[in-house]
Amino acid sequence: MARIPFPSPDTMTPEQRRVYDAVVAGPRGVVVGPLRAALHSPELAERWQRLGEYLRFNMSVPARLRELAIIVTARRWNSQLEWLIHAEAARNAGLAESVIAAIHRGEAPAFEDPDEADVYEYAREIQQRGQVSEPLYRRVAERWQPLGVVELTALIGYYTMVSMTLNAHQIPLPEGREPPLESLGEGLSKLAPGRSK
Repeated sequence: MARIPFPSPDTMTPEQRRVYDAVVAGPRGVVVGPLRAALHSPELAERWQRLGEYLRFNMSVPARLRELAIIVTARRWNSQLEWLIHAEAARNAGLAESVIAAIHRGEAPAFEDPDEADVYEYAREIQQRGQVSEPLYRRVAERWQPLGVVELTALIGYYTMVSMTLNAHQIPLPEGREPPLESLGEGLSKLAPGRSK
């Protein structure tokens, strides 16, 4: 059960309803997850949903790799709802089931695609060390140019904020769904370095 109430369409202020309607009319099609909490501050919710929509649906890095970075973040933060939504999105975007399963278990995923390996390591390093090694940073920046490396970093930061919001407010899973992630220890999950096949 959530720690805070969520505004419903019939109880929303006009400002909340305007943001709600914009989210429903956009590519998400539904208000879920952290936006349910953010609606308590319509101005925050509006900016949040626009940033999230851009990063998830419009940034220059391909969808498969965006979703990979998101599930790495979900696993790091043990964010149940984020994992539930984005593991499915990663499958639909073409990420291998073996990679998704390894991340789910907290094991080292094996990558055939060097772009996937680099995105995984980038997301892993920035969240575990607070830094990205110089060679890795250069590879990502050369592959997707400054635009892509800036967007990838913002995507990981954005989904960290999403994870924190989901966890802090205990935003529930859809009815009938069980938590998909088991704890990998106390606190944030440690992520194993990736490996090439």
